[in-house]
Amino acid sequence: MAFKKFQDFLGSLVKRQRRLFFIGNEHDSIDELLKKLMGTVGEVSGIVTARQVLDHYSALENELKLEFFKSLERNFNAEERLVEEAFEKYKKNPSSANLNALSKVAEPQRHELLRRLNSTPDATHNLVSMRNDLLGYLKAHPELQSVDDDFVRLFSSWFGRGFLVLQTINWSTSAAILDRIIRYEAVHEIKDWDDLRSRIEPSNRRCFAFFHPALADEPLIFVEVALTKEIPNSIDSILQDRDVRDNEVAEYKTATFYSISNCQPGLKNISFGNFLIKQVVQELQVEFPSIKKFVTLSPIPGFHEWLNDSNDSKGAELADLTEEIKRLSLSTDVIENNGEVIKKGAFNYLLRAKKGKYPLDPVARFHLGNGASIYQLNEGADLSEKGISQSRGTMVNYLYDLNHIEENHEAYATEGGIEYSDKLKPLLVKAS
Repeated sequence: MAFKKFQDFLGSLVKRQRRLFFIGNEHDSIDELLKKLMGTVGEVSGIVTARQVLDHYSALENELKLEFFKSLERNFNAEERLVEEAFEKYKKNPSSANLNALSKVAEPQRHELLRRLNSTPDATHNLVSMRNDLLGYLKAHPELQSVDDDFVRLFSSWFGRGFLVLQTINWSTSAAILDRIIRYEAVHEIKDWDDLRSRIEPSNRRCFAFFHPALADEPLIFVEVALTKEIPNSIDSILQDRDVRDNEVAEYKTATFYSISNCQPGLKNISFGNFLIKQVVQELQVEFPSIKKFVTLSPIPGFHEWLNDSNDSKGAELADLTEEIKRLSLSTDVIENNGEVIKKGAFNYLLRAKKGKYPLDPVARFHLGNGASIYQLNEGADLSEKGISQSRGTMVNYLYDLNHIEENHEAYATEGGIEYSDKLKPLLVKAS
């Protein structure tokens, strides 16, 4: 609250300074404004100029935004002469002082530019949106990758764990935040306010979100949790609305993370999920000592696409299985009647389909990278249109075993190792 009041005060100050001590011409180009920003020495003039730059950028058409990023890549690198001089000094004398000097001059000027832009009120939100624009240009303009790397490096610092605030989302949460939860839900669509209420108000439902002080009322990531007696094997069993008697609370044995949604596309590749899950586990353990198992009920979003990817080398041992699954129609009846073969295919996809040494499936990479293991495959678990089109209706429970999270994470990070339950071994198709 205090931070928000300070931001409001600073914002009003910037507005007054722009009126009284306007720097430059309203028609200055954005390149001129950038040069002016980098040349400012006064704190207030820098803040005012930063706001001018951000306001100017937001009004640009897409083509001019692209030119803006090209300018950042072209004109705000490290100064080559200074880097060469510092490097020669380091070669002659590889001392800590010379290494620090080299590191300082090797830093692109973009870093300082972005830091100065972030000095003005509400700038963080503007810069997150700016990076979202940048992401849309990278495929066609790979030369801008260095600019994106700079955004990621600075965002990783600005959005470090120490700045994140965990909040419980419930029916008394502000309407503005609840509206964003509805809009940002990325796994299982929230149809309306009644649907939202059924997910956060019952005593066996919880929702937690991370916030950052610089992004008021804007969740960064949130997780929806169902408290149950057993590990759920279908999404319908979770999403159905039902009353829970108070005396059932002590019978909860399992906490299921059934939906995790990143809310800010401009913060892609900035990791929050690991911190979120670990802190939510701590919160739930305090509130519900009876809960001993922490699992997910997760989609397998890349399974269908992998089945139909002719460029993926699945190996002779998987060819017959994948072809059999591909021949099946996407009707609910066919999927329900062929659940076992589909489940077998999904399990082998999670283990065998790779992006480098890590799983191809993005959800698998997230949970396995956080130290979870594959606990259970559930056929016919999501027979919605989305569930069928992505994974032939199959879902997976990833298990967060608190005694093995760190060793699982270490094995995954170093070798790409994937832990899974012994009961899944019969589903494994061995390499020939």
